[in-house]
Amino acid sequence: MAMCPLCNSLKVLELDCPTCHSRLDDSGKVSDFLDPYGHYNDEETVKMGDGYPNTAKNQICPHLMVCNKCGYDVVKFIQEQ
Repeated sequence: MAMCPLCNSLKVLELDCPTCHSRLDDSGKVSDFLDPYGHYNDEETVKMGDGYPNTAKNQICPHLMVCNKCGYDVVKFIQEQ
């Protein structure tokens, strides 16, 4: 089974905000915001309800990146390894 390098602290995604040019913070998997108890489920079950149709098939993990200065946010899809 593949694993997300960001969720497992193997890599850090460094992106700048296109609005104010501050560093975006990785706020974790989108599914953690959709279902606060989702982390108790296995990863395949979580991916079925994360709102993105191909996360399980393509082995990608959607992460919410947020600017704490201006409030900009974006979802980045991270390739699992």
